[in-house]
Amino acid sequence: MNEEVIRLSLWQVAIAYVFVVLVLIMLRRRGIRRETTLLLASVRMTLQLVAVGFVLMAVFENPHPLATAGIVLLMVGFAVYTLFRKFKKDLTPALRRVIAISMPIGTVPVLLFFLWLVIGIDPLYDPQYVIPITGMIVGNSMTGISLGVHTLLSRLKNNRAEVEEALALGATPKQASNDIVNDAFDAAITPTLNSMLGMGIIFLPGMMTGQILSGVDPTLAILYQIVIMLGILGGVSMTTYLFLTIGVKAFFTAEKQLV
Repeated sequence: MNEEVIRLSLWQVAIAYVFVVLVLIMLRRRGIRRETTLLLASVRMTLQLVAVGFVLMAVFENPHPLATAGIVLLMVGFAVYTLFRKFKKDLTPALRRVIAISMPIGTVPVLLFFLWLVIGIDPLYDPQYVIPITGMIVGNSMTGISLGVHTLLSRLKNNRAEVEEALALGATPKQASNDIVNDAFDAAITPTLNSMLGMGIIFLPGMMTGQILSGVDPTLAILYQIVIMLGILGGVSMTTYLFLTIGVKAFFTAEKQLV
């Protein structure tokens, strides 16, 4: 197996931006006003990844538990902030608190379990493992909560009459909203389940592809991908379950009435 990694030059990276130009042409021909968004996304992606690259180089060369913990907290905090921005017009202060609680409680224990017992890294704060794995678990958990919030808000709005009718007939808030919460949880974990269903046959995930391209034995890359997908499933499920279980209570008053 060839262990040597093909080094990419700046010129080769620049050539890849031809796809941005191609999409710009498509948008212009279809009359879709997304050119600014595409250009902004491309520039931000490039600048953010370059900046992260320099930070990771410094952290990897000088590993320290405080630096690693700080980056993990920054990732979790930014995920919470992103959710706040996405649903800024729909979230009550109570729901914001639930999101802020659910994200760290749902992801950090899963991350520690994964790093300590599944992979068994030593030291536990090794940034080479902690940072990329945290990014995958937190990023997917953020997506899960986002889908859960969207489904919960839309279903409670569209099915308000049914919920109020159930409450009038003597149902508790938990009973009246049970089907809605189940649908929201199902919507949150469906993308992860779909990825697991198609993985290996329809597509090769990014991390596994990156490892193979870097010269890692494909069998080892496969084992890493399996355990990481299971970790992602745990993180998404934990964060979303916590949010929905606690968050749905914010829609009901102490008198068991729908807000």
